Amino acid sequence: MRIVQNTCKLRGYPVAAPRHGCYPARSTAELKLLQRKQQMTTAPIANIRNFSIVAHIDHGKSTLADRLIQITGGLTDREMAGKEQVLDSMDIERERGITIKAQTVRLSYPAKDGNTYILNLIDTPGHVDFAYEVSRSLAACEGSLLVVDASQGVEAQTLANVYHAFDAGHEIVPILNKIDLPAAEPDQVKRQIEDVIGIDASDAVMISAKTGIGIGDVLEAIVHRLPAPKGDRDATLKALLVDSWYDVYLGVVVLVRVVDGVMKKGQRVRMLGTGAAYDVERVGFFTPKMTQIDELGPGEIGFITAAIKEVADTRVGDTITDDRKPVTDMLPGFKPAIPVVFCGLFPVDADDFETLRGAMGKLRLNDASFSFEMETSAALGFGFRCGFLGLLHLEIIQERLSREFNLNLIATAPSVIYKMHLTDGSEIEIHNPVDMPDVVKIEEIHEPWIEATILTPDEYLGSVLKLCQDRRGNQKELTYVGSRAMVKYELPLNEVVFDFYDRLKSVSKGYASFDYHLTDYKPADLVKMQILVNLEPVDALSMLVHRTRAEGRGRAMVEKMKELIPPHMFVIPIQAAIGGKVIARETVRALRKDVTAKCYGGDISRKRKLLEKQKEGKKKMRQFGKVDIPQEAFIAALKVDS
Repeated sequence: MRIVQNTCKLRGYPVAAPRHGCYPARSTAELKLLQRKQQMTTAPIANIRNFSIVAHIDHGKSTLADRLIQITGGLTDREMAGKEQVLDSMDIERERGITIKAQTVRLSYPAKDGNTYILNLIDTPGHVDFAYEVSRSLAACEGSLLVVDASQGVEAQTLANVYHAFDAGHEIVPILNKIDLPAAEPDQVKRQIEDVIGIDASDAVMISAKTGIGIGDVLEAIVHRLPAPKGDRDATLKALLVDSWYDVYLGVVVLVRVVDGVMKKGQRVRMLGTGAAYDVERVGFFTPKMTQIDELGPGEIGFITAAIKEVADTRVGDTITDDRKPVTDMLPGFKPAIPVVFCGLFPVDADDFETLRGAMGKLRLNDASFSFEMETSAALGFGFRCGFLGLLHLEIIQERLSREFNLNLIATAPSVIYKMHLTDGSEIEIHNPVDMPDVVKIEEIHEPWIEATILTPDEYLGSVLKLCQDRRGNQKELTYVGSRAMVKYELPLNEVVFDFYDRLKSVSKGYASFDYHLTDYKPADLVKMQILVNLEPVDALSMLVHRTRAEGRGRAMVEKMKELIPPHMFVIPIQAAIGGKVIARETVRALRKDVTAKCYGGDISRKRKLLEKQKEGKKKMRQFGKVDIPQEAFIAALKVDS
């Protein structure tokens, strides 16, 4: 029996009672995972580290998160087999290779100093449209890992995200990724970080997230260079509502960061912002699998469920407290996400309107930066006017509605918020061109402007400058970061939301990076351009454009519409007009029937009579006929500049 037990120990199997001998109940890796999960619930606040990973798009944030999860045992090798970017859970994230939603995971790391640390990691998006997700995640952490590609160096979003981290008061640990690539220049990139960002990069951690080189050094840097959270376990419960999303089985799942006190299962909590109270049903964390525990202490990040069904009751940035003895002062929440791009979404089938309403309500819960309100259109029927953080955000929402809820949608041309100063001294905001008041009542129109930061290799600088000048831009600054130029431009947002990002990538062969922030509103010579089909205005295609660009945009629109509207039994004029003045026109020719086919020889007057009769019929048909505009024609309005 002793020999059998010793063999069991050597093989790593747990030893059972003597009469049963030994059996491989669990592998060593699984036993270690169980031990770590037990350790997770007992670590003191000094051994907790809350951090996020910030970087430019495609610099390796999600891959680094994968390696950290793998090395600390968050998932076994078998569970990670064949998977990359395990925190990117949506199909659309995996297909596009981008992070859209910030994800959180809790890991346990036995450090070299003998202590076991709890690491709460938040993986954040890198695209400019999802900057709100980044700022929200940073508010729940004390430190950040700044990941920079050792071959590409500092990019525009690297700058934007690290400034978010500075604003949140974070300790920054610079990490150089992809050092195994032949084009890697770590010393030059270190100098870039010091010159452009202004932080010491001499002790930057050198890694390859793909192969696993240097991941141990990252873990040691997290526990020794990032600060521990502060909080009082004996104080009244005070927690920050970081995120919330809808689960079909659990209802609303709320991600929380506990600041003071303890959040327990069965506790009655209150949302200070809305005043709603709930009984906590589940408390837990993500490993990244959902793991339930009895309580969350100060400094910890986890989730709760409480049979919450109302979207309005889980405002992101709200303070959660104990219902019986609530705190009086709220935690500083997040800045509300301000939509900058608006567009109408309408169901192709009018019967899908209620389905669309329900789908948007669920998406609104998953995405706090998405807003919508109901609107009607003479051409498209009932739909919603939606606000987005950018054109990629619009595209993602539209694709999610299509995939997750099986909806077929028409999107109108995107627009931004304009401020109208009227002749009576009042000021109104317009984000739908249809709502624009009569021209005689408007004294001045102001449009939003942005400050854009563009980094590009020197050989593409001329093309980038020309693109910015064509979009009515004003150059503010031009400096060099190594062999790359860094340009700062003032641009009207109206010119950026259509296809600026795509055009920038095109003229720079994909090497330029771009980031922007809103600055202020400036007066502009804007006009409302309408598209008329068969002399009837199509309100879904109305847009506000600068007077100098109106003719070119109108001509492109009518040419595109001519290709896409199929021929009818009557002539269809397609016109672009500003007020009563037509600036561009195309004609869709009528389908013709040869009414003279049965006439042969004889007097020409018989043929003339038949042709005149046909002409009168077509005139009447045009007067009462209805033009069917296909969905592609509306979608083409988005891409007219390309």
